[in-house]
Amino acid sequence: MQFKSLLAALFFAPALALAAAPAGTLYKDPNCGCCGEHAKHLRAAGYQITEVPTGDMSKVKHQYGTDVAASCHTLVIGGYAVEGHVPAAAIAKLLKEKPNAKGISVPGMPANSPGMGDYKAGTIDVMLIGKDGSVKPYGRF
Repeated sequence: MQFKSLLAALFFAPALALAAAPAGTLYKDPNCGCCGEHAKHLRAAGYQITEVPTGDMSKVKHQYGTDVAASCHTLVIGGYAVEGHVPAAAIAKLLKEKPNAKGISVPGMPANSPGMGDYKAGTIDVMLIGKDGSVKPYGRF
């Protein structure tokens, strides 16, 4: 009986792991290459990312409240908005801690952030966007 249980666990474990991977929608300008590179970074960390090209990123940022700390693309995941080239570790922290906030952001497009070149962990300042639109430090990733 233990053998059957072990066999079933080995058979279903990959499917369960895939089903448990956080999924998100990344809204991006259709002419921007760095957004796709950031999506690759997130996929490599285990996230399921759907890329949606849109010609009106201002509307998306306003809709999700990330216009107060804007960057080039907006990810919607786990009930939060993630603006710009946010490292996967910061998103994991957000989804684990579940702060009372709209989301997180890396304003601008830092050259060493994921998707913008050679990412250097521990050098990216991530901001928390409060429900009231306030912006404050969330951590360095």
